[in-house]
Amino acid sequence: MNKVIILLGPTGVGKTGVSILLAKALNTEIISADSMQIYKHMDIGTAKPTPEEKAEVTHHMIGIVEPWEAFSTGKYIEAVTPIIESIHRKGKIPIVVGGTGLYIKAMTRGIFSGPSADWTLRKELFSMEEEEKGSLYNYLKELDPTAAEKITPNDTRRIIRALEVCIKSTTSMSEMQKKFTKPLPYEFTKIGLQRERKELYMMIEIRVDEMIDRGLVQEVKTILEMNPERTPMQAIGYKEIAMYLNGEIPLEEAIRLIKRGSKRYAKRQFTWFNKEEGVCWIDITGIHDNSVVLNLIFDVFSHLELYEACNIKKNTLR
Repeated sequence: MNKVIILLGPTGVGKTGVSILLAKALNTEIISADSMQIYKHMDIGTAKPTPEEKAEVTHHMIGIVEPWEAFSTGKYIEAVTPIIESIHRKGKIPIVVGGTGLYIKAMTRGIFSGPSADWTLRKELFSMEEEEKGSLYNYLKELDPTAAEKITPNDTRRIIRALEVCIKSTTSMSEMQKKFTKPLPYEFTKIGLQRERKELYMMIEIRVDEMIDRGLVQEVKTILEMNPERTPMQAIGYKEIAMYLNGEIPLEEAIRLIKRGSKRYAKRQFTWFNKEEGVCWIDITGIHDNSVVLNLIFDVFSHLELYEACNIKKNTLR
């Protein structure tokens, strides 16, 4: 079975620099698994690889749609599958890099793709809930009790989606998930980078300050002038700067909120990835030399007997 390497970890941990060294060492290409880096024009706030970094290694799934275009996990899988196949045909092992847990879960454990969104139906269901709170959850318990058990009564968005699937399909959402949720047909090796939380939070603060210095405010202003309504503008870094540009808060407060939101996001990523099975975790606390981290990854490869598959010669690693 063809192999895929996944390099994952929380925001700000240092995946980008290490991934470039790894890709160069393996003579392969990088596929982004970041739900915000897929958008064009959103470069600074999403910490995309720089033009110089992209010139060193071929990157995929970066800057492929406009900020106002909808992009789902299902679309990600549809787009990424032929890219993986293309890299395999070159005799190379793709490296997937990112912190969007849902993308990684969809690749390694599968994704359910039900009927497309019916906004008229969703509006009707939402109106029902407004008229009588809890009615949708009770309705879901009748139609699909298995799905209801996995959803909290106050998670209206997921309840509406489950009801939508039931109403528009001939079977329940839980049954469709059992039948149609399949992982991509590859052998995945998952390498996770982690740092002591205090150090990671400090690095996040420094990175946010660097984003401001690099022109994040102007980047957000430009995107707002294009189209201010789409979901990406609710991303961390963009919504806070948008509030500043709209005169709602001073810039200092926007920066504080970005740092706080980024730390909370990192914490959520920790929680998500800790539940991910089969991750080989590497603690890189105190290590800021990417070549040192690279050698730690190769140590894991040695343990997993991946040297031969990756065409690595041990005497070239140190």
